[in-house]
Amino acid sequence: MENKTLLELINLVKRNLTLSDLGILYAHNGYDDERYRELKEINLRILDILTDENISLEKLHNFYLPIKEYPTPKVEVRGLLLNENDEILMVEEKLDPGKWSIPGGWCDIGFSPKEVMVKEMKEETGLDVEVVRVLAILDKKFYNHPSEPFYTYKIVFLCKKLEGNLKTTFDITNVKYFNINSLPPLSTARILEEQIKMLFDRATNNIIETYCE
Repeated sequence: MENKTLLELINLVKRNLTLSDLGILYAHNGYDDERYRELKEINLRILDILTDENISLEKLHNFYLPIKEYPTPKVEVRGLLLNENDEILMVEEKLDPGKWSIPGGWCDIGFSPKEVMVKEMKEETGLDVEVVRVLAILDKKFYNHPSEPFYTYKIVFLCKKLEGNLKTTFDITNVKYFNINSLPPLSTARILEEQIKMLFDRATNNIIETYCE
């Protein structure tokens, strides 16, 4: 099965799981509740078969616990920071050794997206930064990322260094600048080459309009 087709199927199953949870949440009688729970079990089994991440059915159940309110996508932020030579700041995380990404992570409750971005940059690179603008709002379903149980939006900011020196932290093993034409092996769960090149083009050519899918 082609990757594109597989990802499309996985996204459809995720949508089915969301609809199943909504059915359970708003079911008006035991009959409806039972049918929606069965539908959820079927879709979890299909997701287990389709994914190659060795995620057990039990773990999938933990990802899709019964909901108490309307489900929404998860949100992550990433930051593109360029030096004076237009090289891209990238980090290597301990969780994905040998693979690199632009800095960022999941959004935290209690922080705005910009505040999370500033915090992630400081924690992962040692730099204090200013968020200049939003470069893009991406929906991961449109890209060939590895399969994951979450449905995710990605907000990518253009950042500017204020002060500080590059340093590693407890979960970052390396921090370095790379030329756009010689990118390192990428952590594809976090960022893809086509995304970096699109973001770089918009930043260096001063394309002000936010790319949004």
